[in-house]
Amino acid sequence: MNSVTIAIYKIFLYSGIFVWDVVLSVGNLVRFKRPVGKVTPEGHPGYGGYWPEYRAAQEGDSRCSCPALNAMANHGIIARSGRGIKFTELTEKIRPTYNFSPSFCSFVPHFAAFMLNKSYSKDTFDLEELDLHSQNGIEHDASLTRLDSAFQPKQGEKHVPYIEELLSSATGNDGSLLTIKDMSRILSKRRAESKANNPQYSLSYFHKIFGSANSSTLLRIFGGRVDDMRSVLLDERLPDQWESRVREPYGLTLLAFNRTVLPVEWGIDESKWAGKTEREGAHA
Repeated sequence: MNSVTIAIYKIFLYSGIFVWDVVLSVGNLVRFKRPVGKVTPEGHPGYGGYWPEYRAAQEGDSRCSCPALNAMANHGIIARSGRGIKFTELTEKIRPTYNFSPSFCSFVPHFAAFMLNKSYSKDTFDLEELDLHSQNGIEHDASLTRLDSAFQPKQGEKHVPYIEELLSSATGNDGSLLTIKDMSRILSKRRAESKANNPQYSLSYFHKIFGSANSSTLLRIFGGRVDDMRSVLLDERLPDQWESRVREPYGLTLLAFNRTVLPVEWGIDESKWAGKTEREGAHA
């Protein structure tokens, strides 16, 4: 397809997904939530809190900057190697694992396929391919769990000090829960630090929203619970007996998700950290 045809196709595809998402959002309002302990559907990995065997990535395996996808590979929900994954398979497997809505699970792999100039219905990808650091890519500077790509090109490598700082910044429920304000505060600090210390720093508005979306996944799917996130972020492992904290029957829709994403982004204020991080950078 030529560029004009692709652009038209995207308009119709995304419009359809967003309309579908609104319908699912309304459905979530009128139907009962899934019972605690039965969020993961029967017959799928994780039902009853029993996740497939965990095996950390081996040499030659492909991993990316998304701990949730890496955890799926580590548990064998998608290919343990992280290679040769079908976009359609990702759509199918994400929904029962994390209880994202069908519309959400369609939008994200379609977006990734377009980003990589691949066919959603026919092609495969390796997890590391998702870490495309460009204007059109989704990998971005000022991550909560990774060094900027200028310092660590392999974004599958987590940066433990960042993760520990994130988890220790929780103020909810006596420090056991991360809140929207916590996320905004730590993102403010990370962006100011990155801007001060990375000569190649870039963060477009799109990437800012994407960064806040990543943070909001931790708040919604994992409920901001520090104990659960410690396992997911540090070991990229789903805890025993864990299930998604989203209990809506049609899962977390794009519409509902943005009710967390936008407050996180609107709460970010880099100016509170700019002077401090510049001084730290000067003494480094």
